[in-house]
Amino acid sequence: MDPVIIVGAGPVGLALSLALAAQGVPSVVLDESAGKDEPRPARSVVLRADMAAMVERLGCTTLRDEGVRWVGWRGMRRRQLVRHLTLDLGLGGTEEWSEDPAAPSAPAAPLHIPQHALARGLRAAIAHQKLIRLVPEARLDTIEQDRDGVVAHTRGPAGTWWRGSHLVGCDGARSTVRKLLGIRFPGRTAVERHAVAALRTELPWPGEALLHRQPPWRGAADEITARPLPDGVWRIDWLLPPRGDLVTPDALIARIRETLAGWCDGVTPPYELIDTGVHTLHHRLARRWRVDRVLLAGDAAHLLGAVGTQGLDEGLRDVDNLAWKLAHTWHHGASERLLDSYQSERRAAVAHRLRGADQSLPVLRGGGGLRTYLPGAARGHDALLTDGHVGRGPLGAPPAYPHSPLAPPYTEGRTPVGTPEGAPVEDVRVTAPDGTTVRLRDRLGQGRLLVLLVAPGTGVWDRRHWRGAGVMPRLEEAVAALPAKAEVLVAEAYPGAPAHAVLLVRPDGHLVAAFAGVHPKELYAAADAARGGSPADDPEDEQEDKQETGSKTGTKADAKAGAKSGKKAAAKVGAAGVSTGSDRTADMH
Repeated sequence: MDPVIIVGAGPVGLALSLALAAQGVPSVVLDESAGKDEPRPARSVVLRADMAAMVERLGCTTLRDEGVRWVGWRGMRRRQLVRHLTLDLGLGGTEEWSEDPAAPSAPAAPLHIPQHALARGLRAAIAHQKLIRLVPEARLDTIEQDRDGVVAHTRGPAGTWWRGSHLVGCDGARSTVRKLLGIRFPGRTAVERHAVAALRTELPWPGEALLHRQPPWRGAADEITARPLPDGVWRIDWLLPPRGDLVTPDALIARIRETLAGWCDGVTPPYELIDTGVHTLHHRLARRWRVDRVLLAGDAAHLLGAVGTQGLDEGLRDVDNLAWKLAHTWHHGASERLLDSYQSERRAAVAHRLRGADQSLPVLRGGGGLRTYLPGAARGHDALLTDGHVGRGPLGAPPAYPHSPLAPPYTEGRTPVGTPEGAPVEDVRVTAPDGTTVRLRDRLGQGRLLVLLVAPGTGVWDRRHWRGAGVMPRLEEAVAALPAKAEVLVAEAYPGAPAHAVLLVRPDGHLVAAFAGVHPKELYAAADAARGGSPADDPEDEQEDKQETGSKTGTKADAKAGAKSGKKAAAKVGAAGVSTGSDRTADMH
């Protein structure tokens, strides 16, 4: 079978290739550049704890070496400290929780890393993968589809035809894939502008990130953020007026000196300026994320970033959602519902994030009318911004998919737990099939469903005693009969779950359903819904319609690249050494 073609070798495209390889799917990554990332310390990214854990599972080591997790978060207004949070330096999730749902808990610490360091770590991980081929200086100019796959043509030194089972456009805001498909990309331009500097200095709160609103010194920006990086480096962002003058080097130096003096008792400490830039934020959302066998991910599908939201973090969530669905389709075939659910789930989640940011901006930036002057309004604004930055609340919390087309219908055997259906599960400690104790998050991303049994006391007794006792034999029998590959895990406890509850978890860590005990038929039905049903579940006429329009919809292909060129492409891909159906088994096993 043909590999998946990935257009774009930024962090999203690289991560997708690694996520597919982890599930036995080969890919070709078409990189328009020469394959080198320019070091830009001022261009950094913030990853929520769960996405940082996902990237580490893919084999990226630079997160530990060149990234930093904040130990705390400070919120200041004028001269006062209005909010201080201690952050959880674990990977998010804990076995300790309160029975009181209103009890405060420490947010998991985000991870901050220069984008070039992240990309370099992903490329290093790819170097150890036989299922991934990186093609530098390959510029896409043509896409064609048929009922069996996709044909793409690239220009450049390695210009040729490429044949793939699917194609994913991870080629950024100016996506060629999106343009070839004729997909509209509406939204708002220049929602916010920030002057950015990366500098090495000492600030009074080592390891903590800061949001300073309305600083008291003259000429200051309305909002300044300072976020630590390793080796004493800080990234500082100054919110600029919507239609302000260009940021000259002299003006930026003046901002740096005034800001450092304002934070250090009026004295500018020694500093080394490493990198500067102006960061312009746009809000855009592609109308469609899927046209038959071609899909969009990352900045090609959405642009966001104002009010604490992080664009690359959302792009990696696209990868987490799409990779297991593509892998299941590649290995087993799938109903149209499974790949359609990628657009349904992810586009709705990003649209919700964009809507929340757009509704909040007029209030947070001073255009909120009387609400700005209501008692407690300023504190509420600060809390909203803080939550957006640290990854919780309406602007920052990981997305849930409660209305997913993969959600199973309600049945009597279901039971509520602390995680709503469709939301990410807690990262509790579990016992794996080999008897080792691991985090639940460590078992994600391998293309299989997880079945979690909550069994108090299993940590006390030897595994050989409880493995064949109680509900375990019946549960393992039910899991073996499921329509998709699944793994049984056992936990001492799970937030809000009664003893002997059974949780069904998707490969990307979202809860499908929870049951009060072992219910084989209901568990089977939920697993079948989670995989989108079988290919035979699709109406036959609907499948035929999709196949007939597959090579026409939204593409601007050359007339000569028809069925004949598809055969040539397949031959050239095979000759180029890309994994095809004949060697798939050897690569996977």
